[in-house]
Amino acid sequence: MDLLVSTEWLAAELGKPDLVVLDCTTYLPTEQGNAADGFRKAHIKGARLFNIDQIADPDSTLPHMIPTPARFEKLIGALGISNTTRVVFYDQHGLRASPRGWWMMRLFGHENAAVLDGGLPKWQREGRPVETGDAPPAPAATFVADLIARRLAGIGDIKRIVRQGGGEALILDARSKARFDGTAAEPRPGLPSGHMPGAQSLPAADLVGPDGVMKDPETLKAMFAERGADDTRPIVTSCGTGVTACVVALGAMRAGLPEPAVYDGSWTEWASRPETPKDAS
Repeated sequence: MDLLVSTEWLAAELGKPDLVVLDCTTYLPTEQGNAADGFRKAHIKGARLFNIDQIADPDSTLPHMIPTPARFEKLIGALGISNTTRVVFYDQHGLRASPRGWWMMRLFGHENAAVLDGGLPKWQREGRPVETGDAPPAPAATFVADLIARRLAGIGDIKRIVRQGGGEALILDARSKARFDGTAAEPRPGLPSGHMPGAQSLPAADLVGPDGVMKDPETLKAMFAERGADDTRPIVTSCGTGVTACVVALGAMRAGLPEPAVYDGSWTEWASRPETPKDAS
């Protein structure tokens, strides 16, 4: 299975017993609505809801931080996913939060995961089957997690990268350019905008075309190259809370670059810490 799958591919595979489709949608604090209500209004036939605020660390003060492997195993198994299941994530907005689910599966060692290119909007534009209401309970399955630590970055890693002037790795920030520059407010009250010293801006929205489909590999490769991304140093992606950072990670892999690490705490963690340096331009 490719990292990105088309609506045509999913339509042909839908209903096969080894495939689970998950709606991985999230809303910013400033947006109306929520993922559960959107799921009830319309979801891909047979899909289940992947709630990133529940499949998370319940003790963290930061939003939807990754859970322990044991919690992930329990909650993923409850969605009917085993280590042999093919998993496809989609998003009610198009291509925004679905890569977060894809990245989490990969973080815990499940490579057989993909993102639906264009998400639910493209699926519905094409007149493909949707359902309403809640999903029925999934048959329980057993999932065993194998954490792959290199796919995750913590604040200590980012402090070291910043301290060394970016020579160790390139930080790519998926937030809007205005938030990166400090000219637009963050969606979370009391959090200053700006960026980590040495980081480069690569808004996740810029990786997606007007049709909601991710841009082609050559176009993406050129976009990453403009920010200094190549094979010579690792990439770490960041955003507001570790969600759209996964879009940039997916884009990097589609462009043929080595798989980045994702900074889970992202700007929400960095900006809230008094000891961390912040830049604005």
